[in-house]
Amino acid sequence: MLQSILHCYEKFRLSTYRNMFSLLRERDGSLSATEAYSVDVIHLLREPTIKEFADCLGISQPNATYKVNQLIQKGYVQKIPSMEDRRETHLQVTDRYLQYAERGSRSLVQAMEVLQTRFSQEEMEVFSRVIRALSDEIDGQKL
Repeated sequence: MLQSILHCYEKFRLSTYRNMFSLLRERDGSLSATEAYSVDVIHLLREPTIKEFADCLGISQPNATYKVNQLIQKGYVQKIPSMEDRRETHLQVTDRYLQYAERGSRSLVQAMEVLQTRFSQEEMEVFSRVIRALSDEIDGQKL
């Protein structure tokens, strides 16, 4: 089973890289590879502060601020004031990024639709529980 999960993970990564590089174009406003990964991290962290973004990547806050400002300038990220503390802002990806990300998830949605026709409802529920447990374990390890 571990080999199957690792193989699936590799396919996810390859698909992610393929979609990520579809964003990279040689034109004004395009993203570098580092910027594409940075905006994806912001999306995955779900509205982090700049400090949370910096801590996640293990970079300095000034470096993170520079990266974020580039992404804002290119239209992929925006700053949203915190409701609890107006001095704090959260980073949010824009519709421009979400449209790109949606393209990447279409193949996964299609694959899940095929699985639902191949397996019973009970089997899909077990699969769902196993995936949630795996996700929880990964979260617990703070990778």
